[in-house]
Amino acid sequence: MHVPDGFIDAPISAATGVVAAAAVAVSLRGARRELDERTAPLAGLVAAFIFAVQMLNFPVAAGTSGHLLGGALAAILVGPYTGVLCVSVVLLMQGILFADGGLTALGVNITDMAVVTTVVAYAVFRGLVKVLPRRRSSITAASFVAAVLSVPAAAVAFTLIYAVGGTTDVSIGKVATAMIGVHVLIGIGEAAITALTVGAVVAVRPDLVYGARGLQQKLKLRVGGELVDVPDTAPVAARSHRKVWITGLVASLVLAGFVSFYASASPDGLEKVAADKGIDAKTEKHATADSPLADYGVKDVENARLSGGLAGVIGVGVTVVAGTGVFWTVRRRRTADVSPAGTSGV
Repeated sequence: MHVPDGFIDAPISAATGVVAAAAVAVSLRGARRELDERTAPLAGLVAAFIFAVQMLNFPVAAGTSGHLLGGALAAILVGPYTGVLCVSVVLLMQGILFADGGLTALGVNITDMAVVTTVVAYAVFRGLVKVLPRRRSSITAASFVAAVLSVPAAAVAFTLIYAVGGTTDVSIGKVATAMIGVHVLIGIGEAAITALTVGAVVAVRPDLVYGARGLQQKLKLRVGGELVDVPDTAPVAARSHRKVWITGLVASLVLAGFVSFYASASPDGLEKVAADKGIDAKTEKHATADSPLADYGVKDVENARLSGGLAGVIGVGVTVVAGTGVFWTVRRRRTADVSPAGTSGV
């Protein structure tokens, strides 16, 4: 659902840019409370994983494909504020390096794909977790439903943005029907990927899943007639954390560098609706269309499999470095703002 340049007029593109900037600023502050020494590097990995999985378009209807948006996955794994930042980092890398999603439309894409999906998904997820039994399967089930609903929510948001800032005279009713219809199907694919990923992490390290915090009660011992928490085994957690990070990075590299070659070549939901309804009549050439990595291929590498694979690996590497840098900076900022006594510094 990457909106290209020319779909939305300049005033609304600028307005959504302001909304996106405000959302990122709020998320930077909120992420300080979500990130710690374990989750900061994992947040960078989540961004890289989303980048990799977004390269895997899956068929949803005749001549139409879909791909992960990632807001639900990021919000549940690392928290809603950090989730907005994860998807925003991915969109920024895609727009600058791969000519995917217009640069003037970056505000539209962040508002739609990062903010709307994350907010809707996490609100649904938290509501379900409160009423479902406190067990791991409930986290997976809530993840599935949250992801399903987040995708058509993004389709509705795009339709509303297009209604006030679209550059072509197209029936909004027809656009809404087509967008929501196809993105309900895409939402099922998103939900399957999200639930499988969250379920896999919860199965091995539920303490690393933001949405599963509090799922398990701490073990307690009776000491002097009082119950006290059993201390965590920090060295074991550290080793396990490294294994999770390495496993996730390898999976991301394999998906982007190899599996992506077998992704569906059909246009995604937005591209298909745009072509069918005439939304793309005023699409503009991307500012970085001549980038060495444009269209997820390495310039001058003639072998399509090698070109796409190298571009995917480079994308994962750049995204994990950029994301980890952002999240470590946010984490250090939180540490600097808090004194050793736990009070805010001056």
